[in-house]
Amino acid sequence: MRGTLALLVLVLPSLALAQTDEDELALAYGDQRSVSIAAGTRQPLRQAPAVASVITAEAIQAMGAVDLDEVLESVAGLHVGRAANQYMPLYIFRGIYSQFGPQTLVLQNGVPMTTLFVGNKGNVWAGYPVEHIARIEVIRGPGSALYGADAFAGVINIVTKSAADTPGTRVGLRGGSFGSGDGWVLHGGKLGSLDVSAYLRAGHTDGARSIIDKDAAQPAVTRAPGPLNLGYDAVDGNLELGYGAWRARLGYKLRSNVGTAAGVASALDPTGKSRSERTHADLSWTEPKLSADWGAGFQASWLRYVDTASVNYVLLPAGTTLGPGNVFTDGLIGGPNKWERQLRVSGFATYSGFSGHSLRVGLGHDDLDLYATTEYKNFNPNYSRIGMGSIGDVTDFSDTTLKFMLPQQRQVSYGYVQDEWRFQPDWVLTAGLRHDRYSDFGTTTNPRLALVWSAAYDLTAKLLYGQAFRAPSFTEQYSINNPVVGGNPNVKPETIRTAEAALAWTPADSLQASLSLFRYEMRSIIRGAPNAAAPPSSLIQNRGGQDGQGAELEIVWDASSSLRISGNYAFQRSVDEVTRLDAGYAPRHHAYLQADWAAVRGATLSAQLNHVAGRQRPVGDARPPVKDYTTLDLSARTRPGNSGWELSLMLRNLFNADAREPSLAGGGIVNDLPVYPRAAYVQAVVRY
Repeated sequence: MRGTLALLVLVLPSLALAQTDEDELALAYGDQRSVSIAAGTRQPLRQAPAVASVITAEAIQAMGAVDLDEVLESVAGLHVGRAANQYMPLYIFRGIYSQFGPQTLVLQNGVPMTTLFVGNKGNVWAGYPVEHIARIEVIRGPGSALYGADAFAGVINIVTKSAADTPGTRVGLRGGSFGSGDGWVLHGGKLGSLDVSAYLRAGHTDGARSIIDKDAAQPAVTRAPGPLNLGYDAVDGNLELGYGAWRARLGYKLRSNVGTAAGVASALDPTGKSRSERTHADLSWTEPKLSADWGAGFQASWLRYVDTASVNYVLLPAGTTLGPGNVFTDGLIGGPNKWERQLRVSGFATYSGFSGHSLRVGLGHDDLDLYATTEYKNFNPNYSRIGMGSIGDVTDFSDTTLKFMLPQQRQVSYGYVQDEWRFQPDWVLTAGLRHDRYSDFGTTTNPRLALVWSAAYDLTAKLLYGQAFRAPSFTEQYSINNPVVGGNPNVKPETIRTAEAALAWTPADSLQASLSLFRYEMRSIIRGAPNAAAPPSSLIQNRGGQDGQGAELEIVWDASSSLRISGNYAFQRSVDEVTRLDAGYAPRHHAYLQADWAAVRGATLSAQLNHVAGRQRPVGDARPPVKDYTTLDLSARTRPGNSGWELSLMLRNLFNADAREPSLAGGGIVNDLPVYPRAAYVQAVVRY
C-alpha cells in the first residue's frame, strides 16, 4: 500500500500542469440524458414516466470502477449490501431488504437474468465486469406494468457495447490487492455487412481475508475467529452481431472455485466451493418506423444456468453435536446442485396515428424449467447423521425424494398496453396495464400512471403511481426435506403500491438538480412462519407488510470546464405494517459525492465519498444498530501522448474504514459482515 500511495503522489502533481479544453468533461460522460427502459423507447431522461438514472461507459471509466457493484452504489436510493452466504451482492432499493434480494429485476439488454431457484440473479454471482458495458439504466420504483415479475423495488438494465461503441480493438490488463488479476480484449468492427462486437475476459482473485470473530457454529468447534472464504476464477464472453434492425447476441459467464464467504449456514467453511455457469442468447428485431404511424419489434431469448457445489459445503464444522450421540466427525456436509433452462418470446407494436397519442401493445410467453437437481450430504432431513457424519458417509440423494427439491416448471403468458397521451403541448399522461398468467399460482394485473409536466424550459414535474409484484421463487414454493423451512405451493406473489412525485430543475447549463419523494405499501410479504406441528420448523407463507417513505436528492454541477461535482442523498424510513417499528437492515441515510477533475488533456482524477448510516435492527434483534461507515475512493487515469495507451490507478477505501453489512437476526454472524477493505489496482489498456 505504501508503494501505491507513493505512486499516487507522483501522478497527481503531473495532472495539474495545464488546463484542458471545454469539451474534455463533456466527452467524459457520454449520453446520460436519455433512457429507454422507462417506457420501452428512448426518450429524454427528465421527461421519462419514471424516476430513473443512467450511467454511461464514460462515467464508469471516470470513476475508475472495476465491478458493477461499485457503479450501482453511486445511484441515489440504491445501496449495495452483502449476504453472508457466498458474499452475494444485494441491490437494496428504498429500504426493501430481503435475504436473497429477489425484489430487484436485473436485465441484460432487456432480457431478465433472474434465476428460478431463489428468484434473484443467482447466489453464486461473484462479480460482473464493466469493460463491455455501454450504459446502465436504473428505474427506482415499480416496473411490473412493462417488465412483469420482480420489477418490484427497482429495475437495472445493463446494455452491452455494440460495434458502434467499440471501434477497433482494446486489450486490457489489471492487477491489484488480494491476488487479483484480469485480462480482457474488446473488439468492434465490420464483417462484411455485419456489425460485430466481441468481448472476452478472464480473471482471478483470492478475495479479502477479513476476519469473522463470531459465527453460527457451536463454541467448542467453531473456526471463528477466522477469515472469510472468498475468491473465484472468472471467464466472461459476449458476442453481438448486427444487421440493420436485427441483433443477435451470445453471452457466457463462468464462475468457478467460488468461496462460501461466511459459510452457507453462517458458519466458517474454508474448503467449500461453488460453481455457476450462465449461457444466454437472444435474437431481436426492432423497426420503430415500419410506416408513418406503425412500429414493431420482437425478441426471443434462451438461458441455461447451472449452480453447483464443486467442493461440498461444510455447513457446520467437525465435532458439531446435534442431540445426544449425534456427533458429526467431519461436520455437516452438503452439496445441492441445480440446472435451469429458460425460453422467452415477446413482441410489440406501436401506433401513433391518433392525434396526441402513442400506443404500445405487447405480448409474450416464458417457459421456465428447473429441469434437474442433485444432492449429496451426510445427514438426514431431521439432521441425524449418516454413519459417523464423516466425509466418507456423504450419500447421493439425487435419485430419491429425500433431496432438497424435485424438478419444477413454470409457464408465464402476458400482455400489456401503454398509451402516452400528449393532451397539452407541455403535458403528457402515460397509462399502462399488464396482465400476467402463471401456470402455478394464477394471475396478476398491474397498472401504472405517470403525469409529466414540462413547466418551463428548465423545470419538469412528475406525479407517478404504480403497482408491482414479486413472484414466489421455486424454493419458496417447492423446497422439501429441509428441517428449517418448508416450501408452500399455495404461496402468492408479494405486492407493492408506490406513489412518487419528482422535480427536475436545470437553472443553468452547468447545474442540474432533481428531487423525488416516494411512499409505498408492500403487502403479502413471503416469509417463513412458525410451524408447531413437526419439522420443518417454519413454513413459507404470505405474512405481513412493510410501509416506506423517503426522498432522493441529486445534483450535478460543472464547476468549470475541467471540474465536475456530482452527488446524491437518499433518506428512507421503512416500518413493519403491524408494529410500526423500523423494518431493519437498510440504511436510512445514504450520501454519495463524486468529484472529477480533468487537470490536463487526456488525464482525469476522480474522488468518491460514500456514507452509509442509520441501519436499524428488525423487531426481536437486540443487538445495537449496525455501525455507520464512510469510505473514500480515488482513481487517476491518463493517456500519454498519442500512444494509444491508457494507464489507471484505483484506490478503494483509502483510509480502511471498518465497513460492515448487517447479518440476519439469529443468523450467527454476531458482529456483522466486514466488507470493502482497503484495496489498490493498477490497469493498462491499449487501443488499436
